[in-house]
Amino acid sequence: MASGKQKRFNKTEWSWIFYDWANSIYATNIMAAIFPILYSQIAGKGTPGDHLYGYAVSFANLLVAVLAPYLGSIADFRGMKKKLWLGFMLAGVIFTAVMGIVGSWQLMLLGFVISRIGFSGSCMFYDSFLTDVTKPEKMDEVSSWGFAMGYIGGSTIPFLISIGIMILMNMSELSMRIAVLIVPVWWLVFSLPFMRNVHQVSYVDTPPAELGKVAWKNTVGTFKSILKNKAILFFLLAYFFYIDGVDTIISMATKYGDTLGLGAIGMILALLVTQLVAMPCSILFGKWAKKIGTLKLITFSVLMYAFITIVGFSMGYIVDFSASLGLTMEKAVSISQVLFWILATLVGTVQGGIQALSRSYFGQLIPPERSGEYFGFMDIFGKFACVIGPALYELFYGLTGKACFGILSIILLFILGFLFLSVGRKHFHIAEHGEVQE
Repeated sequence: MASGKQKRFNKTEWSWIFYDWANSIYATNIMAAIFPILYSQIAGKGTPGDHLYGYAVSFANLLVAVLAPYLGSIADFRGMKKKLWLGFMLAGVIFTAVMGIVGSWQLMLLGFVISRIGFSGSCMFYDSFLTDVTKPEKMDEVSSWGFAMGYIGGSTIPFLISIGIMILMNMSELSMRIAVLIVPVWWLVFSLPFMRNVHQVSYVDTPPAELGKVAWKNTVGTFKSILKNKAILFFLLAYFFYIDGVDTIISMATKYGDTLGLGAIGMILALLVTQLVAMPCSILFGKWAKKIGTLKLITFSVLMYAFITIVGFSMGYIVDFSASLGLTMEKAVSISQVLFWILATLVGTVQGGIQALSRSYFGQLIPPERSGEYFGFMDIFGKFACVIGPALYELFYGLTGKACFGILSIILLFILGFLFLSVGRKHFHIAEHGEVQE
């Protein structure tokens, strides 16, 4: 862990990084891969209970998004950030355990809503601690290592353990419950370094009796400050569009591939490659940011995603227009499978980097003593992301009857993100050189 004569990271930085390792298993096993299948089995496919799942996801995200700025404002007061992080983390851990134990789908759904709120809230406070654990010049590298460790700790090792258990137990209900119960154990154990070593350094002082009143006043004031600070405003606008595109590609990849007739096992393995590629690339992005510049790498990643969208379009075009291209359907699907692996690899090269550098660059733009509040506003943009993209996909798919045009429409989000980054470049330059924008 040493680099030359100096340690790469101190104990506080490593402890912060390891919370990504701790919580990423929730995103993989609960949000994406295993719990949705288990819940569908318990509730019954196509039943009213099954359909409530999507509404539960929306409700949890909406609640966190609406409360995020206010909770962030409270977190900025002395001693509050750690308490709020701990409360949300423990709520997530406890109710994830409940989901793996209870028998009724109603209690599982309730546990899922509360656990997801706990996960999202703890991640928001975790992000805001970035300004407390390290210096601005190290934020890119620390943030990138966080995502890298998350890909290995949450998206690969325990996920593979879970898959192994389910295969050995013939994909039984019990095996999936065990895979769910792995999550709270992993999450809690690897949160211990954060509990012990990470502390709030920057804060706003106010009497406890006035927290609620002052927090609301600060929330309104921060919103007005964002509107005045062109660097933060343009970055958040750019972030809203390009992160919507990123999340849409992540969430729609297997659905799109299934539409084209690609095999489920092949797609899962390809997406596993995405996680494996993302780990080293996230670390490299943190290093390159010092030499190339954080904003340039974010802009490069946005353009790379636009290219990825074109690759995705090509996959579908070959299948949808195979006859006019003189290809048999079998040949077209075979070519598309190869392109899906290429797409998965390309996504891996920039997925962790764009998320990590967006977090660290925003951390460098905002006042550290108000980090909770500002990251609360950033969380709104993140939670409402992946709203426009799926709608665009379904709209163009429906209008044309071709999935390839649906996926191509996502490029509009990256174009808009790129435009806001370009228009705001002058303001970013001013902010990077320490000039206050009011």
